[in-house]
Amino acid sequence: MKTADKSRRKAVFIRLLKYFLRYKFLVLLALLLMLASNVFALLGPYLTGEAINAIAAENGVDFPKVFMYCSLMAIFYVASSALSYLLSVIMIRLSQRIIYNMRKDVFNKILTLPVGYLDKVQAGDLINRISYDIDTINASLSNDILQALTGIVTITGAFIGMVMISPPLLLVFIVTVPLSVIITVKRSKSVRPLFRNRSAKLAELNGFSEEMLSGLKTITAYNRENEICREFSLKNTEAVDSYYKADYYGSLIGPSVNFVNNLATVLISTAGAIMYLFGMILIGDISSFLLYARKFSGPINEYANIMGEIQSALAAAERVFRLLDAQPEPPDKPDAVQLTQPKGDISFNHVRFGYDKDVPVIKDLSFSVKSGQTVAIVGPTGAGKTTIVNLLMRFYDIDDGEITLDGKDIRDYTRQSLRAAFTMVLQDTWLFEGTIFDNIAYGKQDATEEEVRNAARRAHIDSFIESLPLSYRTPVTDGGVNLSKGQKQLITLARAMLSTAHLLILDEATSNVDTQTEKYIHEAMTALMHDKTCFVIAHRLSTIRNADIILVIKDGDIAEKGTHDSLMQKNGVYAEIYRAQFE
Repeated sequence: MKTADKSRRKAVFIRLLKYFLRYKFLVLLALLLMLASNVFALLGPYLTGEAINAIAAENGVDFPKVFMYCSLMAIFYVASSALSYLLSVIMIRLSQRIIYNMRKDVFNKILTLPVGYLDKVQAGDLINRISYDIDTINASLSNDILQALTGIVTITGAFIGMVMISPPLLLVFIVTVPLSVIITVKRSKSVRPLFRNRSAKLAELNGFSEEMLSGLKTITAYNRENEICREFSLKNTEAVDSYYKADYYGSLIGPSVNFVNNLATVLISTAGAIMYLFGMILIGDISSFLLYARKFSGPINEYANIMGEIQSALAAAERVFRLLDAQPEPPDKPDAVQLTQPKGDISFNHVRFGYDKDVPVIKDLSFSVKSGQTVAIVGPTGAGKTTIVNLLMRFYDIDDGEITLDGKDIRDYTRQSLRAAFTMVLQDTWLFEGTIFDNIAYGKQDATEEEVRNAARRAHIDSFIESLPLSYRTPVTDGGVNLSKGQKQLITLARAMLSTAHLLILDEATSNVDTQTEKYIHEAMTALMHDKTCFVIAHRLSTIRNADIILVIKDGDIAEKGTHDSLMQKNGVYAEIYRAQFE
């Protein structure tokens, strides 16, 4: 277990290092500034000792030497501070560029993930990795790593200084160093899983909050506020407890190391005083040695204090890299071709599929659709209607059988060109941040003002849009909270009417509009479907009476197939569903 944890940490460090190496010049400049700044700062204790020795000289105070050493101290400390400031600016710029690339990589990765992966992960968890986790890494890159690297130089320089001043005092000081290191290392190992758990609990809380806030109206309608508050309180308590444990145990390192450092100061002072009495060391050298000892211990103490932040950053980086390592959609076949100008002949041949391979949703599905036909898919909830569309768009790949488009297996086409051949209007509407014009024109990027207005007119949403103060330039905020569900669905229908794709999928596309509006847009939908191969999933059977083929899906198979009139004559499942709605 320890070996695996160590290997995982090493892998995380290496991957973070790769992000640094993208900016070799800035990294090299930062290293040079860090070295120069620390060298100037490390000369300070030596000059302090020399100034004190000049004051305690046998022939009285040597003022010229005192002023010279004090002046040099001032120059070196000012230079060190100036270089340290420049180093901080460089590190902030470097960390921002690294975080920009990391956040870009994560977002691009999410866009390549298969729908099956996204179905299993809460949106709040993904947002948490893009925002909180990467911000945690950013804080560590701009502060903690700089302190850690500076500490290495300081420890090395301070050690050399102590060796040059008094090896016997160094032996006294060295006695306490292993104790500081042991406390820091052991405590850090115990703190690491606590910070990993902290990130996980915060992700759970964010995911739950996002889910509950999106369904706030439903929660209120069912008077479930108290239950949800209790559940939120439980998750909030778990998150707070994980924060407390990580921060509490992480903060214990600093005071423990401080105690050891103070003990070292007592021992050095005592031994130095004895050595001074016997003429073995000068008073100024004792002062220099104490300052170097403090400089040596400082980074260890700082390392202890920032260890919690470093552990948190490592845990966050591990979560980010785990997402980046998620398997994307399988690549297209090497010989996959672009789908251009599809006719629209589609066949399902003995298709079998299950989201869990041991539990098939589609068992043995076969049917054919000719170009320009409209296929309606009806059936009870969970029968597999939307699954058919998911398979057609290759959001999921079938387990067995074959789906062909224009006589060719859809897996022989590139995914991008296959999906570009379809226009989809879903029950769950999606509008993005922008204007109403932008949202409608999303279906055709080079759409003109007249084309957008005409599409809105055909979708019977033009009068509402034109009644707004800014008309088509009205901003759409937060996914369209300033619009009703029906208005959002009509906008998505208008968007579809601009598309030139030859295949059309309507998944409960009129579920959020009233029956009167539905009647109006039925004519527009009929025009939209003209000469296109259409798949219509609908619970309102009134919208599919004129479909060329009606597939009644039950338990993953076709229970009935035919036109509306033929299925009513059979007096089977379809007729039963129809009578349930209208009689």
